[in-house]
Amino acid sequence: MTGNESVAQRAQKVLTPNYRQSIALVRGEGVRVWDADGKEYLDFLGGVAVNVLGHCHPALVAALEAQARTVWHVSNHYFIPRQVELAEALLAVTPWARRAFFCNSGAEANEAMLKLARKYHSDRGHPERNEIVACHDSFHGRTLFTVTVGGQEKYRHGFEPVVPGVRHVPFGDVAALEAAVGDRTAAFIVEPILGESGVVPAPEGYLKAARELTRKRGALLLLDEVQTGIGRTGKTWAHEWAGVTPDLMSSAKALGGGFPIGALLATEEVGAHLTPGSHGSTFGGNPLACAVALAVLKELREGVLERSREVSARLVAGLEKLRAGGRVDRIRGQGMLLGVVVKGVAAGEVMKAARARGLLVNAIGDDVLRLAPPLTLTAAEADLAVERLGAALAAAPAKA
Repeated sequence: MTGNESVAQRAQKVLTPNYRQSIALVRGEGVRVWDADGKEYLDFLGGVAVNVLGHCHPALVAALEAQARTVWHVSNHYFIPRQVELAEALLAVTPWARRAFFCNSGAEANEAMLKLARKYHSDRGHPERNEIVACHDSFHGRTLFTVTVGGQEKYRHGFEPVVPGVRHVPFGDVAALEAAVGDRTAAFIVEPILGESGVVPAPEGYLKAARELTRKRGALLLLDEVQTGIGRTGKTWAHEWAGVTPDLMSSAKALGGGFPIGALLATEEVGAHLTPGSHGSTFGGNPLACAVALAVLKELREGVLERSREVSARLVAGLEKLRAGGRVDRIRGQGMLLGVVVKGVAAGEVMKAARARGLLVNAIGDDVLRLAPPLTLTAAEADLAVERLGAALAAAPAKA
């Protein structure tokens, strides 16, 4: 029995069956990981867009080790200096934001954001303004509120009744959004790029139109930057490319570079309504998580973003060349968050063939592969990944 098989056999006896694991990963360094049998892979899933600086980055390891020798957890009944430092660092790279709240994940950040949107209007004497408008095919988390707001029925199935007061509109359709946002709308929540639905960027001008419309109708604009933030698209925040500013924004995934942390950033006007006792988190903003997140932000300030844009351009150019093989329809996304749309072959089969050749990618649905390598990816590693993906595309069985 191999190492992978041994772990799988033990896991199947004790874990709930909601994940479909394939290999057991035991070690990582940079973009590379190794499984329990010693096989090496290029990790282009990156913990689902989490490992923004790769695995075991020295600066993150050092920050975690140093903090672990000082204090791990004290709860938010007391001020946490590392948390204050992280808030200051995040607000420094987010000019419109004035307040930060910390939690443990993207789902928690979105939960807090949605709750605050309703509370803001209620505090101002308009409790009837409680409707949330969201997009079909969106994804905002797995709590009951966030799974309701997420626009994918498959994630809500079996958990009904869901949270009332949520409506969905087609992503990118300005006319539909204009028809949906009214006097009862608390907020419109949107991802700059639909991540879980196939890496679909918002159409040109859509976020600006949403900003103008929500401001005009008295609703809040909420941006879910859980997957797109912290440099993933080549700028600190994806909404910078569109030149818009929201009222509230969520962040997580890459923020801790692999250590669990989430954040809600708010304007002064809206953030002031998250008052004592209205919301909280036992572990949110703990010293360990904040120390690592501070190290992530420091690394991004030291040329990582600029280099990532250069390597991303090379990666995209290489992926575009794979279209000549007839099995790639198009490449979409931005920076180090890319979707390879395949044709004539199932994305799941390509994913398996890529894994066999030492490349980890993620099949989203039947025809899209998601690539989310670290921002520290080198040109040589990008070229090698393209080579392995090309071989996987050629080897995967054609659709019947």
